[in-house]
Order: sequence, then C-alpha cells, then structure tokens
Amino acid sequence: MPFARIDLAKGKSPEYRATVADVVYEGIVGVLKAPAGDRFMVIGEHAVENFVYDPTFLNIDRSPDLIILQVTSTVGNTKEQKVAFFRQIADELNRRLGVRREDVFISLVFVDREDWSFGNGQPW
Repeated sequence: MPFARIDLAKGKSPEYRATVADVVYEGIVGVLKAPAGDRFMVIGEHAVENFVYDPTFLNIDRSPDLIILQVTSTVGNTKEQKVAFFRQIADELNRRLGVRREDVFISLVFVDREDWSFGNGQPW
C-alpha cells in the first residue's frame, strides 16, 4: 500500500499535475507491484520561496521545475525494483512532460504493515 507525496513549484496546469500522478501510479503498480487501484497521493504546490532545494547538490543541475516525490510503502521491494522505479519515473516524466531527469528527486520510505490504518481506526 504505497502513499505518494508529490511536491512541485506552483504554476503547473491541472493536466500536468494529473500526468505526474498517472506516471507515479503506473510506476507504483507496474514496478513496485502494488495492487491495481492502490492510488493514494497528495500533490502539493509551493510558492517559490517555500520550495527549497540545492540546485547543484551531488553535481546534479536542478531547475525550478524540480519534482520531489516521496513514496511510503511496506517493506518488501528489492534493490532492483527500487532502481527500476527510479528510472521509470524519470524516463516517463521526461517522455510525457519533458521533465529533465535531473529534476526528478525520489525518496522511498518503507514501514511495516502495522504502521498503516486505511480507515475506521483499524490497523491493516
């Protein structure tokens, strides 16, 4: 059960944001192997002064079009799946929206099943 937070600078169209969400969902289901329909995401748009990042950290040249993606999921994906997820997201955002691969920042956070409640105050 992944949950995705997608953060970017204000100013992108609803279609752009929807496509970013589609790309992330397709990667979560296709690469991380979440079940179909497991689509829980929040897209946050931020004023430039509230969207803070280092434009050259690790010698990667980032632009104001940076997308920060954090996916929280249960433990279980292999290193190969994680690397494939990183690549697919960067490649598809580039192909479908022209987002530079340098502008795709991804963090995966893994937690146990007992750390989730999907509703009704009940644990998973």
